[in-house]
Amino acid sequence: MKKVVFMGTPSFAVPVLKGLVESDDYDVQAVVTQPDRPFGRKRVLKPSPVKEAAQELSIPVLQPEKISGSDEMEKIIEINPDFIITAAFGQFLPEKLLNAAKIAAVNVHGSLLPKYRGGAPVQYSLINGDKQTGISIMYMVKKMDAGDVLSQQALDIQPDDDTQSLFDKLSIIGRDLLLETLPKVASGDVNPTPQDEDKVVFSPNITREQEELDFSKSAFLVNRKIRALRPSPNAFAIMLGKRTKFWSAKPLDETTDLKPGQVVEKTKKALKIACGDGTVLQLLEIQPSGKPKQPINAFLNGAGQSIQQGDMVIEDVK
Repeated sequence: MKKVVFMGTPSFAVPVLKGLVESDDYDVQAVVTQPDRPFGRKRVLKPSPVKEAAQELSIPVLQPEKISGSDEMEKIIEINPDFIITAAFGQFLPEKLLNAAKIAAVNVHGSLLPKYRGGAPVQYSLINGDKQTGISIMYMVKKMDAGDVLSQQALDIQPDDDTQSLFDKLSIIGRDLLLETLPKVASGDVNPTPQDEDKVVFSPNITREQEELDFSKSAFLVNRKIRALRPSPNAFAIMLGKRTKFWSAKPLDETTDLKPGQVVEKTKKALKIACGDGTVLQLLEIQPSGKPKQPINAFLNGAGQSIQQGDMVIEDVK
């Protein structure tokens, strides 16, 4: 069995970890993940999904705040792993650590490289309206997501996909493609493909400013961002004076002369908002600040009762 140190943090990485553990070819000696982070209003420390999975599997867990120069890094080197495998770990690995893998340090990345290097490839694929995303298995190098590609598999993006649904699909593809690729890496039966630097596109982590919706854009673009930022951190706008998260909406095949942010139509069960280019967005599920997520009819029967057609309900429309 090949000795493996696995490094990952979010739920995307969990099926990849479990696939390695369930294989007869690999012995996962340690899991490295980000430290527990405060969560929720009470700021209770919460372990990463990968840590939870590792504990269930009785695998030792290392959680360095910064891997470079840490005691945890030295422990990894002492393991003398055949493979170091990462999947959305969230930190750069120093060259000393990359070189500690006897066979290779390999990354499972959620895009078709060289498009979307960086921390938010799936989100940008949705924001930009791409038809496809995918998985790249690549050698790790010190430069972010710049290593030679070992294998790739594409995935068509469906109209109702959001970041969570794509992560769920891509994690399974990543698991299977990794297990298919690793034996070839071990035997030398691979033809790594250098990335074309002229085609590199970056996908940096989503900033807080990017989370705000711009209703002066078309309903289709607004909805793309809602899907891209669901389930976290969620797109928001200031609605009726409150910071409101938008969970679900639907661009409609109708037009309006109203200004972006105005109410096009309100019924007991529906609320339609004007967007840019005369387009219309129907709101389906929202979450006003301090309230639980709720379907639009519940909102209209409560805080939204006074809304009338023509009201400007979205503030600071650009």
